[in-house]
Amino acid sequence: MAVKAVKPYRFPPRDTVEKFPAPLLFIGWEDHFMFVAPICVPVPSEAPFQVVIDKVLPEAYGQHPDFARIEWDKVEWFRSGEPFRPDPAKSLKENGLGHKSVIRFRTPGLEGIGGAYF
Repeated sequence: MAVKAVKPYRFPPRDTVEKFPAPLLFIGWEDHFMFVAPICVPVPSEAPFQVVIDKVLPEAYGQHPDFARIEWDKVEWFRSGEPFRPDPAKSLKENGLGHKSVIRFRTPGLEGIGGAYF
């Protein structure tokens, strides 16, 4: 349900990029209920997207039994709900990701522990 403000907000935002060590990136793993919500991590906008795959995701999701079985060339990526194909060699910024961007990934053939997703 959409919410409409009755009055305009008249205060400075407190979650601007300058207030964090790096831009925040929200990441969610579709169909895996062991993780109920996307994670939020600071990742420099100059970092290549491959850093997300090689460093961020293993730290966040590596304990899941399916993680080691991910076929990265078959992963489906979404940016703000829309399909997108990140270029692993390009920076997050070059891939259109900025402060508080939301990405999700789906791993075909891996639907939670023992197929728990339905």
